[in-house]
Amino acid sequence: MVTKLHRRTLLRAAGVALALPVLDAFAPRKLRAAEAIPRRMICINTPLGLHPAHFFPATAGRDYKASPYLEVLQEFRNDFTVISGLSHPDVGPSHDSNLSFLTAAPHPERRAGFKNSISVDQFSAEHIYGQTRFPTLTLSCEGQGLSWTKSGAPVPTEDWPSNVFAKLFLEGRPEEVEAQKRRLADGQSILDSLRTQAKRVNETLGAGDREKLEEYFTSIRELEQRLALDASWSKRPKPKVAAKPPQNIQNAADLIGKTRVWFDLMHLAIQTDSSRLITLQLLGTSNIPPIAGVSQGHHDLSHHGQDPAKLAQLRTLEIAKMKTLAEFLRQLRTSREGGETLLDRTTVFFSSNLGDASKHSVKNMPIILAGGGFKHGQHLAFDENKNPPLGNLYVSMLQKMGIGVDRFASATGTLTGLEART
Repeated sequence: MVTKLHRRTLLRAAGVALALPVLDAFAPRKLRAAEAIPRRMICINTPLGLHPAHFFPATAGRDYKASPYLEVLQEFRNDFTVISGLSHPDVGPSHDSNLSFLTAAPHPERRAGFKNSISVDQFSAEHIYGQTRFPTLTLSCEGQGLSWTKSGAPVPTEDWPSNVFAKLFLEGRPEEVEAQKRRLADGQSILDSLRTQAKRVNETLGAGDREKLEEYFTSIRELEQRLALDASWSKRPKPKVAAKPPQNIQNAADLIGKTRVWFDLMHLAIQTDSSRLITLQLLGTSNIPPIAGVSQGHHDLSHHGQDPAKLAQLRTLEIAKMKTLAEFLRQLRTSREGGETLLDRTTVFFSSNLGDASKHSVKNMPIILAGGGFKHGQHLAFDENKNPPLGNLYVSMLQKMGIGVDRFASATGTLTGLEART
């Protein structure tokens, strides 16, 4: 009798939940077919929000009049959807809502006793592991990133573009390559030893404990598969690019400079298929960014209290930010792959954990969803007090990645009104 195994099945032992190994034999047919067409997902958070009055259109549908911020993206009108009214349920008003941006874990604002859950990018990585050299890239202009493991631990971020460029495109010195091979071999030998010891214990156990131990074996096999994939990638040459290594921006307040460098590098990573899952935390400091017409700190401007002078400077700053997004979308749209543009094959989710930073409100988060093969060119408007959870959008994004799920975190299904392009 053959047991039917599902990719979403979890194994539980010793208080740890483990997903089944990623095996081709267990992959849904839909996913295996989708692998022929690479699909990517990029999630970007601007942690001090976007001023709602300058971002959201006044009307819904396809005939909406572009807001001041969306006018910056006018050439991409048919390549993106603007969404209003969405939020994560049970996430309170606080800058700490950043912790739940891609996880939807409840009550990060309480801090004490808060337990995070897996982020949407890491959830995706579990399903497509091994298809690229780097399953995910977790990037940040400052401090903590956006990605979390299934145990609720933060994924370490990359803060310096030059280091990421080296990891993506530069071959290590011979001694570094050998050291990496030894690390992989050591990991394999440790797992072999653990499995040998576990098998000895297995001979003395009852039926119930043997079942638990078999679950443990499964977790070891999963790690072995990942080590084998890592070893395979370590033997392949890295892609060659004409671009020069980026210069790290030393000015901690340079929002635009830091964003532009990361966007250039993300484009290269996608273009070379080095990774298909990228998260980026943008800058959100109290420092004064070097932008003409801006003389106050970003945080102070975002907490404007309706002060007209602050709102005028905030508009200047945020339009500059939207221009960098336009540049990035242009890079993706002008790069082609297999008869499509990279933008066609890449879902770009640009949003903020705050709907209105001036009030620390987490309702009505500003959302742009670009590319990825969706039917765009519309403003999807929801009632912020009677809205579907933001997780529904994440489910739609996951399905477009070829991952056959209908639930993620607080989601109740896919997002109504957002359709895939045929």
